[in-house]
Amino acid sequence: MAKVYLSLGSNIERELHITAGLEALQRHFGALVLSPVYESESVGFDGDAFYNLVVAMETDLPVGELQRVVKMIEDENDRSRSDPKFSSRTLDIDILTVGGLVGDIDGVQLPRDEIEKNAFVLLPLADIASEELHPVLQISYGAMWQQYSKTQKLWQIPFEWQGC
Repeated sequence: MAKVYLSLGSNIERELHITAGLEALQRHFGALVLSPVYESESVGFDGDAFYNLVVAMETDLPVGELQRVVKMIEDENDRSRSDPKFSSRTLDIDILTVGGLVGDIDGVQLPRDEIEKNAFVLLPLADIASEELHPVLQISYGAMWQQYSKTQKLWQIPFEWQGC
């Protein structure tokens, strides 16, 4: 079984879609470890604020099959695939890491480069995997967060999910 980290985000009916995404992930993969949920300003476009979090889980699925399940969950939450890359989303689920895999695996680039670029990915990842090492940089996510210097506004929000 590989440990997998996923990022989840939504800025359309945020609580509804984040909750639905978590429930679907739990149905497919079992136990989940959740970071705190953060609200953040949209990045790359003018839009409503997002809810973001990172989920840890384990699976023995190949990366391509994991990606298929993740996209199916997005589709079940009315994710539009015809919108521009930077636009509002009902639910966005991205595979951040799968074990220590590196490179293009089944069409998925691992680790996902957003780990280094976006506070709304790195901070929640550091919250639940502070001591784990980035598979390429070989620096802990906690240290990466301490060194993070970009200005992105985000703040932790109260969020309760009954599934964990």
